[in-house]
This record gives sequence, structure tokens and C-alpha cells, in this order.
Amino acid sequence: MKMNYRISNVIKVLTLSVLVLLSGCRQADIPGNHYDIVIYGGTSAGLVAAIQSSRMGKTVVVVEPGNRVGGLTTGGLGQTDIGNKQAIGGISREFYQHIKKYYSNLDHWKWQKQMEYLDGGQTRTGEQDDAMWTFEPSAALVVYHNMLKNENIDVRYNQRLDREQGVKKEGGSIVSITMESGEVFHGNMFIDATYEGDLMAATGINYTTGREANEQYGENLNGVQANDTSITLVGIVSANGRNHNFVDAVDPYIIKGDKSSGVLPYIDVIGPGEPGAGDHRVQAYCFRMCLTDHPENRIPFARPGDYDELNYELLIRNYESGYNRIPWINSKMPNRKTDSNNRDGFSTDFIGQNYHYPEASYEQREEIIEKHRSYQQGLMWTLANHPRIPEKIRTEVSRWGTCKDEFEREDGWQQQLYIREARRMISDYVMTQKHCEGIEIVEDAVGLAAYGMDSHNVQRYISKDGYVKNEGNVEAHVKGPYPVSYRSIIPKASECDNLFVPVCLSASHIGFGSIRMEPVFMVMGQSAATAACMAIDSDIPVHELSYDKLKKQLIEDDQILW
Repeated sequence: MKMNYRISNVIKVLTLSVLVLLSGCRQADIPGNHYDIVIYGGTSAGLVAAIQSSRMGKTVVVVEPGNRVGGLTTGGLGQTDIGNKQAIGGISREFYQHIKKYYSNLDHWKWQKQMEYLDGGQTRTGEQDDAMWTFEPSAALVVYHNMLKNENIDVRYNQRLDREQGVKKEGGSIVSITMESGEVFHGNMFIDATYEGDLMAATGINYTTGREANEQYGENLNGVQANDTSITLVGIVSANGRNHNFVDAVDPYIIKGDKSSGVLPYIDVIGPGEPGAGDHRVQAYCFRMCLTDHPENRIPFARPGDYDELNYELLIRNYESGYNRIPWINSKMPNRKTDSNNRDGFSTDFIGQNYHYPEASYEQREEIIEKHRSYQQGLMWTLANHPRIPEKIRTEVSRWGTCKDEFEREDGWQQQLYIREARRMISDYVMTQKHCEGIEIVEDAVGLAAYGMDSHNVQRYISKDGYVKNEGNVEAHVKGPYPVSYRSIIPKASECDNLFVPVCLSASHIGFGSIRMEPVFMVMGQSAATAACMAIDSDIPVHELSYDKLKKQLIEDDQILW
């Protein structure tokens, strides 16, 4: 006879309690740290999942590895990647509505008048819009803190999962997760809301990193997208053009024209690989800089202590070969600030220097993050000061700097690196290019994605002509908002029956390139929490939840499914 699912979990917890008491373990190990739902990762997805869990009457904890919640949304990504505003509903839209209310308070306009601010592009806030899609990191943090304090949510900071032995399973269910500190969190349901998928991986869930070969899922935008390969693809904006690439004839060697002198830093001499072939490489990361040109709030760009001019020789040669603009996108945020992102051939993306990040230890990840920060600091200092940079570029860049009033670090830089992609779960259903293009449509939607299929560059290599090029950039349109499958946010039933993965969900590299936007992660977080709460109420594994019942609840909570 099949045991009642909830009773089974209760027995597991009680058994652990007895064992803990008999062994004389410390109080942190006793299941007083028991919650209906345990969320690992205080990203936007994790916070929205927690809010939904609280509103559905469940006890919930957010276990955050760092000291700041909100992930990229509070870490510099204020230029919201939307695709289609009407595709965003539920608590995700509620967050952006709160952003608009925040800026309706004139006290929050310190460095410029409200009337002086004008956003643009896809994030432009019209007179009739109920939400605002551009914001300062500090504003997002205030909004999230206000949303959290209105709920019954426990938030634990600076608690990193023991990735080796921290996941305790009984049968197909997670019973508890243990932190490096020794703190133990027991739960009925678990949600991995990290950008890295650490809980998923530690649980033994099947996943992948890097790029699949095009042939694996019948795609044509996956795998190697070499810029010296002549490919014409419908819907491509710039997969094989000049966008995010060097101008012609930039020499890759330390001494121009002399192969024996060696190649300049950060060029992959093995690349690029066969077009469409899969590989281990990961699209580039960067810091989404929050800059300002206000003299009273600006911290000038400083030369990092480990600065090496050779690391920026390709940048300089790009200018000397004819490049003539500032290599980043400064999207306007309120209070004379920006969300500054990568653009062109040599920019804020630290191409090729993150391949090991998804599987790296915490210490190794910190080293990678610091290298990214130092690289970007050196980039900005070079643009503002190096005599071989055109004067008009130096003059303009020098007007900008990091903000005194945004992040905890004295230099104005944030801790949150833009982890565009790390691990991706492989569940019973994989979201691919075909879903983005409307060729395949799922029938168990838990939200909509609408952004174009987007991959930043993956490697820097030497072309057949002997010049430096970037590879991996893809910017392709989607047909329109498309549904994301419930099966893509839960593992295979044989691997775990009480875990949700709304961020590192089951998708191909290029499918994930469309889904991987903060508002969509929020939507997936809410849907995951809704399903978790309903599975608890029905005493069933997540795979046995009635989609019709889930769909009804999602719609009642203003999620948009089609």
C-alpha cells in the first residue's frame, strides 16, 4: 500500500529528530528549522516564490548565500529585459508596479528632478502604464524589503549550501539541506532559485552546461556560431554580422604580425570549432555597472592594483583600426544613473573567462568574480585615461564613475556578477528554439517568455584570415510571447519528487537565452511556489499535481499563461 505522502515526510523528519537527540547534536540540527517550503537563493525568483508561499499560508524560509537579496534586480540590472510587457503578470508585475509607486514619491529624487528623467526603448513608461521598468539597484532593494516585511517569511543571510554532503534524501524526497555553517533546514518542498543551480546539482539532478550541438534538439542557433562562417538564418539580427565584434584587421599577436611572439590575453587558440557543434563554453559574464555623472555622487574610475596594460591591447588596437565609439550601452536610470551593459567587440563582457564558474567551488567562484571585477575596473580606467585611446572617448568616459550611494563596497562596485547562464536542468521536457519560434507549443504553461533568443559572445579566437574575432553572439527574434512548461521546472520523477528549479530550468542553451530574463524568473518562481503549496495540500509529489487545478490557481493569482 502506498503511504500518504505527507505522513511519509513527517515520519522522516521525526526519525531524524530522534537520531539528532540521541547523537547529542547542536540545536541547529534539530528540526525546529522545519518549514513547509525551503527556498535556496534570494534572487528575484526566490523572493517572489517566498511571497507566494506566504500568501498561500505556508511557512517559508529564504536561505541566501550572500548578504543581499534580489540578485541581479538589486545588483545593477535596472534596464528590464521584457520582450513584451503584457506577458508579465502576478507578483512579478506587482514588483514593477511598486517601483512606479516608489518613484512617484518626490523624496526619492535626490540627484535630479522627476521631470528631468526620460527612459526609452522597450522600457519606456507611458502615461497609462501601471508599472515602471527602469530603476536604481537601491530602489529595487527597498521595494523587495517592503514586500517581504508584509509577509510571514524567514530570511537567512550568508548561508551557503554544503554542496558535497548537504542534501539529505529519503527515497525520492529531499528531507533537509545543510549549510557550511552547520545550520540545517528541513522542509516538505524545496525550491532552487540560485543562478548556479547548486541545490539542483547537489540533489543529483541531471543537468548540463555549455552549448548543445544543433542536431541534438533540431535547432540552428545553438552550438558554435563562428563569425567567419557564411550562414543566413531567418530572424537573425546579428548572429554572424559585426554586432559585438571587432572591426576588420585587428592583429591578435603580442608583436603585430609575429606569431612567434604569442597571442594576446584571453584569445582561445583552440577555437572556434565547427559551426553548430556543441562545446563546454559558457556565454560571457559581466557586472551591470550602475554609473553616474553627478559630481557629488560619482566615484572616478580607479586603476586596479593588478592592472596589466597588455590585457587591453586588443581594445586599443580596435580603436587604432577604426573603431570610434564608447564600448558600452548606458541606459538611463533615475537620479542620473545608468544600467551599463556590454556592446561591440571589446567591452564589459570578460569573454572566455567563466567556463569553470558553474562547477567551481565557492572559493574558485570568488576568484573568478574578483578577476571579472578587476578586468572591468581596468577597462574603465583604460578608456578614461590611456593616451592611446582617442581623446574624445577619454573625455566622455571620464565624466562617469560608480555611485557612492548604491552598494556596500567603498569603490562603488557591486558583488553580484551577471551570471547569464550556468547549469541547466535536463528534465522530462526541454524548452528549445522550437518553442521560442512557435513551432512547438506546450499545454502545461506556468508563465510566458517573450524576449528574443539572446546569447552573448562565448569565445575570442583567431579567424582564418589571421585576425581576432568573437564567437557566440546570437540575437534572434521570437514569434511572440510563448508558454513555458511546468515540466521544465521540475526534475524527472525518478530523481526527486519535491524540488522545483525555476531559474536553472530545463532548456537548451538558445532556448534558455530567451527565457533567462529577471521578470520571467519571477513568474517561474511564483508558479513553482504555487505548485509546491498545492502539492503539500494534496499530499502528493510534484509530478502528480493536476495541471488543471494548478492552472486555475495561477490564473486566480493573475499569472498570464497565453
